[in-house]
Order: sequence, then structure tokens, then C-alpha cells
Amino acid sequence: MDAFVTRKKRKSSPTPLNDFCEDGDGDESTDFKLTLLSSLHPDLDHEALLDVLLAHEGCVSDASAALSLPQKQNITKYSKPGAQSSLRSFANPVSGDLSSPVPAKKSKLLSKKGKTLFLFDPLDIAEHTPCTVIHNFLPPEAANDLLRELLFESETYEKITFKLFDNVVSSPHTSGFYVGSEEELNDQKYEYLYNGARLSDVRRLTPRLEAVKPKVQEAVNREIQHRIATKYPGGKKLRYQCPRPWAPNAAFVNCYNGPQQNVGWHSDQLTYLGPRAVIGSLSLGVAREFRVRRVLPRTEMHPAGDSSGAKTTQNAVADEDSLRGDAEGQISIHLPHNSLLVMHAEMQEEWKHSIAPAQAIEPHPIAGNRRINVTYRDYRPEYHPSLTPKCRCGIATVMRVVQKKKENWGKNSLFFIRAATATSTSATMLVGTILMTTNNGWSLCRQVLLDVPRWKCSWQRWLFFLPMG
Repeated sequence: MDAFVTRKKRKSSPTPLNDFCEDGDGDESTDFKLTLLSSLHPDLDHEALLDVLLAHEGCVSDASAALSLPQKQNITKYSKPGAQSSLRSFANPVSGDLSSPVPAKKSKLLSKKGKTLFLFDPLDIAEHTPCTVIHNFLPPEAANDLLRELLFESETYEKITFKLFDNVVSSPHTSGFYVGSEEELNDQKYEYLYNGARLSDVRRLTPRLEAVKPKVQEAVNREIQHRIATKYPGGKKLRYQCPRPWAPNAAFVNCYNGPQQNVGWHSDQLTYLGPRAVIGSLSLGVAREFRVRRVLPRTEMHPAGDSSGAKTTQNAVADEDSLRGDAEGQISIHLPHNSLLVMHAEMQEEWKHSIAPAQAIEPHPIAGNRRINVTYRDYRPEYHPSLTPKCRCGIATVMRVVQKKKENWGKNSLFFIRAATATSTSATMLVGTILMTTNNGWSLCRQVLLDVPRWKCSWQRWLFFLPMG
């Protein structure tokens, strides 16, 4: 160790750095390499150094050599916080003009069963996930002002509670809900239902949330059009995707206080957003991991003859969800401060997402160990609660996507959620069809009502949407 310390002081000699390349760095941690790299380049911040180190596969000498290049353009690129240089530049070169558009083709998913693939480059994220990421979205001072405003607001946020298997559970983080007008505020408090209950704390958009909204709207619509042109078949919107431009009119703000506050695998509720919903998510404060995974039907998880697919008890739900999470592998997206994530139209029906707990986090100079996440949403008027079908008990239903059976995969279904104070009547078998008016956004529906005990209402209906959602 003494010999190494002596060598470390000789900055003019590149020899010691060669000891920390691919053939000899297995015993040294990333933190150690970053410390060494920081001593050689003290003017660059921690995240920029980490980006360069990752781009050079952990080789300190190569990373230092790249940072020492005289070109000013390279230094500026690495100095941007939270953004990593594209790793595709280290792959096999591609001939031709990279700036010209290329025909869209289905990319092979790089994630593997039981493993997590970490993506940093926005181009890789757009290629292999249903998301796009924009780093340094707002001007730095505007992002910091919004962060300060929402940190103050978050002091009065509460955890969302809901019923799960007759147990009252609460979210692992706190949340606030914001709308643009007094009319929308009253509508949300007295008309809308979330997990079978109404929201008691609905607020008007803060001045800075209101100011940022048109910027998010413009960026999301731009990314939607780019996604359609480069990724969707025929350069057209997906079937059932909303035909009009995305127009956010509400925002959920989540506060994650510390590395252990998280949210498990889920898809967002589509009852008021409609099918093929798009969401714009702005991250502020501490950087956290946003993970996504493709949903696999049970038949793909358990091949024919595999008895492991026979679990049906409630106790097996958690185990099965974990199995489904590992079946195709997970993809981790690094979301630093001031980054905008766009969840595209295929996200909610075909993928699930989560915020993973972290072993440790690097404190943010303003937020400390807190992360603020603003999800702007477009509540469509054709899915207003006044148009939501109700079960025989008279309680509003919720729209969910059938994801577990391959023959029904991708279909939208309405399920009844029983409120805590509701009493249900006895149900009998009833099969029929209902033709609902097209201006409500629904088409021909098949109604199925199962014979169930009095205490358990299991009303269900398949939904068949119009082509334009």
C-alpha cells in the first residue's frame, strides 16, 4: 500500500494507471477508481467521471487519457451531469450517414432471464424499452426552483392507502395530486375513484408546475411523433392510441425520502386515461433507478406439462410476480436530477415498471436524499367517471389489461373494485352483449357476470375499443 501511495503522487508518470485496466482491476472497487480519477481531474464532478469510467470499461488510464484530450468538445460532453456518452461508439462502426433516418425494425431485447441490464444512453433506452429520456430537460435554475417548491409542498404529503385482499395497506412513499382549475379540483374530489376510494387531498397546480407543464407537453408530443415515425409499424399510431395530441391536465407528485422508499412492479391505472396512454415523468433531486420489464403471459412462463404453473393461492401471488419479473429480465434506467422520461403508448399494456430500493444514494445538494417525481397525465374527457360503467352493486368499475393468459393478452377488461363501505347483492350467471354509444369511447362489449357468494362481487366485462381508442 505504501508503494502504491508513493506511485500515486507521481502524476507525471502513466505507469501506475496501467495497473487499473481490464487485466488488473478486478480487486479495485469503482469508488477507488473514481477517487484516483478525481485526483487527476479535480475540475470534473463525480457523475461525469463515472460516465467516462463506464464508457472505458473501468480502465482508469484510458478514461484519464480521454479526459486529457485537447478537444474542448469532448470535455464539454463529459461535463454534463447525469448524461452518459453513447456506448454504441465503442461497438462495431456503421458505414453511411448516421444522421439520416433509417427504416424502423424490431430490435432484439438485450435483457436476460434473472439479470438486470443497466442502460444510460438515451439512444439505447429508446431502442430497447418503451421509454425515451431527455437529460437536462429544464434550464438548471428552473429545475432547482421547481425542486425547492415541491420539497416544501412534500412536507404535507401523505401515503396513499388502499385495500388489498381485505387488508388496508399504504404506499411506501408520499404523494400529492394537482389539477389546473377549481372545477377540476372539485371533480377529482367528488367524482373520481382511486383503488375504490376518493382522494381527499387534491391541490391546484403550483406556479412552477403550471409554468413547466407546456414545456413537458411540447417535449412529449415531439417524442411521440418521433416514436411513431421510427418505431411503430407503417409510421402510424398504435391501434387504440388517442388520435389527438397529448394534453396533460393533472399531475401526481411522488416524494421518495431515502434510498429504501420505493414502489413495486405495477402498471398505471388506465380507467381515466384510456388505452395506450402516454405519461410524462420529470425527475428532480436524488438520482434513482427506474426499472422496466416486459410482461409475459403465464403460458410462456410455464410451458405445457410444467406443474409449477399450477399455483393459484393468494400466497403464491408474490412468488409468481417475482418469477414474472425475472422471466425476461429487467432493464434499469438511471434517472438523474432534471431528466424527463416519456412512457410511450405501449408501456402500460405490455410492460410493468418500478422504482427499486437502493443500497446507498449520493445526496443531492438541494434535496438531500429525497427524490421528487412529477408525472403529468392526460385525463381524457371520454373516460370521465360519469361515463364509467357500474356493476350491479352500483359501484364504478376500473379498467385493467389482461396480461396473464396468452389467449387474452392485450385485451382491456373492466373489473369491479369493492369499496370499504359497499355491500354487494347475490350474483347469478348472466351472459349478453351491450352496445354502448361511440362518443363515450366504447364499442361492442361482452358482459359476463359470474355466480359468486354475496360478499364477493366479481362483475367483469370485456372491452372492445374503437380503432382510435
